[in-house]
Amino acid sequence: MNDQGTSAEPAAAVVAIPEAVSALGEQDGARAGGRGAALAPVALVVAGGLSVQFGSAIAVLLMPKAGALGVVTLRLAAAALVLLVVCRPKMHGHSRADWGTVVAFGLAMGGMNTLFYQAADRIPLGAAVTLEVLGPLALSVFASRRLVNVVWAALALGGVVLLSGGGFDRLDPAGAAYALGAGAMWAAYIVFSARTGRRFPQADGLALAMVVAAVLSLPLGIMESGSKLLVPSTLGLGAAVALLSSVLPYTLELIALRRMPAPTFAILMSLEPAIAATAGFLILDQALTTTDALAIALVIGASMGAVRSQVRGARKR
Repeated sequence: MNDQGTSAEPAAAVVAIPEAVSALGEQDGARAGGRGAALAPVALVVAGGLSVQFGSAIAVLLMPKAGALGVVTLRLAAAALVLLVVCRPKMHGHSRADWGTVVAFGLAMGGMNTLFYQAADRIPLGAAVTLEVLGPLALSVFASRRLVNVVWAALALGGVVLLSGGGFDRLDPAGAAYALGAGAMWAAYIVFSARTGRRFPQADGLALAMVVAAVLSLPLGIMESGSKLLVPSTLGLGAAVALLSSVLPYTLELIALRRMPAPTFAILMSLEPAIAATAGFLILDQALTTTDALAIALVIGASMGAVRSQVRGARKR
């Protein structure tokens, strides 16, 4: 399934639906098993979202000690170290296109983290993720070949706007700009994560891309925080953030993108504002309003619709 081409194909085409899902209509037993195969990657994406947003809430608590760029450096460096030890990726036998994909994946990952934490340092966590999720939503609209995905994306976008309070003029302009930039990098992350998953076995590509992201962030973190990064308590919290916000969710998403169409994955990312708002409430004491709850319901409804659409589409195939 490796795609050695360099053309900018639609993100919808970079991940194929599993064969087990395609055979859903053959018999009753196969139908049940195929439905489970279709929903399994959905569970991986949701679990990854929970992990990354609660990890982000912990990162916000760490920022007064290490700074936003310092937190990014700790997160990416610790995650790269863990993945290198666990995965032990092979350095030989890869084509130039493979390495180009890994570098692009690492650039997207590093940019996404750097821009997001700059945003979270200036605006509330829920608002930052609400703006950031516009990137995956735009990807789902432009890359999808099915009209129904546009409908679900529109519903999710309505929830995102509602969760923002109807406008972003009350937010710090720089923070909002950083969040929008992080959303653009998030869309690139989705595309290159899928391509990396097809070109490299297991999580080897993720480990190598994480090293690229860590190397890029290291000078910025040292310039901002210096010796503060070596304080034991800061290192411990940084390691926890790395596991929750990088190692676990990126691995789960990489596996999911091998088994799920990219537009469906992108729409599922609209769950992130709801998860972030919950994490902000539980960890950062950021209260939820009735409007927030309604917005969360809209976003979850859109995500459930996307999942049902995926399963129905697999049955037709």
